[in-house]
Amino acid sequence: MKRVTIYVGRGCHLCERALEVIEEARAEVEFTLDVVDITGDDALEAAHRELLPVVEIDGEHSFHYVVHPAAFRARLA
Repeated sequence: MKRVTIYVGRGCHLCERALEVIEEARAEVEFTLDVVDITGDDALEAAHRELLPVVEIDGEHSFHYVVHPAAFRARLA
């Protein structure tokens, strides 16, 4: 089973939209989802803040800023 990790920040509207896309896909495709809030974590802030949301699939950087539904589903296949 695929593992999806999304790095988000508090108040990030792009993060909220990306989570919606991911949850919609989850209704069709089975995968494990980890949501990591980087707010207040200096190391994660430095690594991800400028690219939020950041989505990894099985540890591989797959998307940032925008998660396109068709592209996300294709990456899970």
